[in-house]
Amino acid sequence: MSQWDKLVAAILARDKSLRFEDLAKALTRMGYEMSQPRGGSSHHTFRKPVCTPITIPKHQPLNRAYIDLVSEAVKRYLEE
Repeated sequence: MSQWDKLVAAILARDKSLRFEDLAKALTRMGYEMSQPRGGSSHHTFRKPVCTPITIPKHQPLNRAYIDLVSEAVKRYLEE
């Protein structure tokens, strides 16, 4: 099983140990572009044409809601 497959499996399982870097890696691999925060904010926004932007804070541990957002994006990506 490749690293990508392991990461996708962890995201779809909504693993609580996922870090910001893991979600960022998955989103950029799926074609999202990351925007760096300005003015001291810790929230990074990921954008992709025809998709809803996803904003994730660079905190540890991540709130489950952000993992759920990325999980839904991965499901849509795998269906394509």
